[in-house]
Amino acid sequence: MKIVTVVGARPQFIKASVVSEALKPLCTEVIVHTGQHYDQNMSEVFFEELKIPHPAYNLGVGSGTHGRQTGEMLIGIEKVLMKENPDVLLVYGDTNSTLAGALAASKMHIPVAHVEAGLRSYNMRMPEEQNRVLSDHISTWLFCPTETAVKNLAKEGITKGVSLPGDVMLDSVLHFRDVALQNPQKRKIYEQLGIEPKHYRLATLHRAETTDGGEDAIVRIFDAFEQLPQRVVIPIHPRTRALAQEAVKTRGYRNIQLIDPVGYLEMLLLTDGSCQVLTDSGGLQKEAWFMKVPCITLRRETEWVETLKGNWNILADLTTADILEKALHTTPDPAARKAQPFGDGHASEKIAHMICD
Repeated sequence: MKIVTVVGARPQFIKASVVSEALKPLCTEVIVHTGQHYDQNMSEVFFEELKIPHPAYNLGVGSGTHGRQTGEMLIGIEKVLMKENPDVLLVYGDTNSTLAGALAASKMHIPVAHVEAGLRSYNMRMPEEQNRVLSDHISTWLFCPTETAVKNLAKEGITKGVSLPGDVMLDSVLHFRDVALQNPQKRKIYEQLGIEPKHYRLATLHRAETTDGGEDAIVRIFDAFEQLPQRVVIPIHPRTRALAQEAVKTRGYRNIQLIDPVGYLEMLLLTDGSCQVLTDSGGLQKEAWFMKVPCITLRRETEWVETLKGNWNILADLTTADILEKALHTTPDPAARKAQPFGDGHASEKIAHMICD
């Protein structure tokens, strides 16, 4: 069996690292990198340190409007599929790369396997929500990370091809956290940044709701960060960099430490070592939950509703007052973690066998 896998963004590289390893003894995999994330710290470093097979194709699409980016990916992926003639196309998550891959394969009658199917924020203004809903409705295999995701699909009339292998991100965190902790070079990240474990907060900002509203949203968020008792370390996403740097420069924030994006192993260490995470990312909410780090999600909804139990993750409006209130006065309940809604850490193996057997 031949599988073409489409990846293009940092979260997909992380998921592919464990699934590709599971696929290796069972089939031939051809990896296509759309180039949606393209700089060294957002792309190449992940292939290197996670030992993902080098992409057979790099479409080099880069950034741009959603329409142009998705259109160029669709053209490029279609050419690859015509050449490779695979049995299955595999996609992850909810990016433009996901939708472009699923559409290209579906129109050529190639079965689509969607890892992380069934997630819903029920906010169709989010490009990610549009991408995952459309991808789910044209997929043959829908691999759900949680029971909630299975129920979401059933509400939309999707039951055929749906399975619950668990969350491949749990597989990844369980494996690579140990790799990171055992790597003295990676552990130098604390010394390099001048921080001590559990004496800083970690933040990430990249979603359109945060960045496309201009400087106002960033300033409201940063005004809250400035008043927190611990330093806030922010690996700065390329789409957020200019706004964030301008805000720090013009308003003189002293409690905010902007750093370049880091590799996955360093990010696991920064998450594990933080006393709290503040993020608009979907994946980081979950990674914080896996590592028992309290999280404030800077959004009005989350796809990962399981993390909200016991206040381990809590939603905050993009206002200074609400972020500050939630960050300072939320206490998680250890008893709420007794259930494990994300599987047993072997989702990637289950997915590989369901596709290939």
